[in-house]
Amino acid sequence: MHNLDSDSEDELPPGWEEKPTEDGNVYFVNTCNNKIQWTHPRTGHKKVIPKDLPFGWTKTVDENGKPLYVQTETGNKTYVDPRLAFAKEEKKHVNDFRQRFDGSSTAFQVLHGVDLSGKYALITGCNAGIGFETAKSLARHGCNILLANRNMEATQQAIEQIVKETKTSEDNLKSIQLDLSSLNSVKKCAMAVKTVFSDHLDILILNAGVFGLPYEETEDKLDRTFQVNHLSHMYFTLLLEPLLKKGSRVVFVSSESHRMASLKNVFVKQNLAHPKEQYSAMTAYANSKLYNVITAKILSEEWKHKGIAVNSLHPGNMVYTNLSKSWWLYQLLFLLVRPFTKSLQQAAATTVYVATASELEGVTGLYFNNCFYCEEASLARDKDIAKEVFSISLGMIEERVGRENIEKYFEKYCYQNQS
Repeated sequence: MHNLDSDSEDELPPGWEEKPTEDGNVYFVNTCNNKIQWTHPRTGHKKVIPKDLPFGWTKTVDENGKPLYVQTETGNKTYVDPRLAFAKEEKKHVNDFRQRFDGSSTAFQVLHGVDLSGKYALITGCNAGIGFETAKSLARHGCNILLANRNMEATQQAIEQIVKETKTSEDNLKSIQLDLSSLNSVKKCAMAVKTVFSDHLDILILNAGVFGLPYEETEDKLDRTFQVNHLSHMYFTLLLEPLLKKGSRVVFVSSESHRMASLKNVFVKQNLAHPKEQYSAMTAYANSKLYNVITAKILSEEWKHKGIAVNSLHPGNMVYTNLSKSWWLYQLLFLLVRPFTKSLQQAAATTVYVATASELEGVTGLYFNNCFYCEEASLARDKDIAKEVFSISLGMIEERVGRENIEKYFEKYCYQNQS
């Protein structure tokens, strides 16, 4: 069960101090009677800290031999072990975590005190909107980011804007072309990513999406909404699997619209893309977002043994972004409700939280909304439906670009379904 206590319980009672050990444990001292204990005097829980100092910190001693910590970049000195800023409750179960943020929280608040130096992230669809705000927030905290977008000119402008607003080094920001309406482009991009991140990828955020499009076929002869929002992201993620290591996090940006999905005739026709003769922009979008949640759940099970976390999320109700630019009616609707929408910083908060929060280490297969987990739609929880969706998706990929580098999933999901 999840502990929903507020953060105020973490505050120590008067007269208590927390102290670190070299091996990453925290103990508590009552300065009035010198009582020492391993559990927090309010919560009764044990706390742990990283064994290594945060990036940029060194340990020395003062003239009296007392431990002194120095921030090498700023020269600031403190007698307080900086690891204590990253103290967290020791979990009895991987899914034990408290709700620290809500729908009004911003990405800035979520990342307070977080150091992402040395981390590598790839974000799709991040030259504007929520994706841009997510990239900017991660960059501000030292993350190396690869921005994967279709429009390279707009991406370079986004990089320049991030550098200007965050003062981060442009060396930490790179761009790569990715056209999600082309599976060949996805394959080409994945190969290029492996040359950029030859070692590992810590964070993969599948953020790009389209909404409200009229029926339009891609070069792969698929409904554009279906391919951009689901199939290409699924294929891209499978191709990048070799870069994902223990501790890596994969984040599928879905939507609460997945609850409005309709799978009528999908399994009869063995085709997940919305048909032209019955096309509905809203249903096509809702279905694609359901497939996001399903894909995240399938891959969370596939990669759990490797320590790779895969989760999905909803970024926020009625967020005002350029996602609604596709149809004038949606533009009008968003204009009317704009005073009641989330800001982009608030909308990016859940993505940033799922991608970076220390308490989510090892947490996988969940769906998040407003910076906390919630139950998905019943269609997303049906394991038989999930396997069928995944199997059909694999078949649609194979039909267009083959099965190179993803053969093992065909053996498990497609051959079994044929037998």
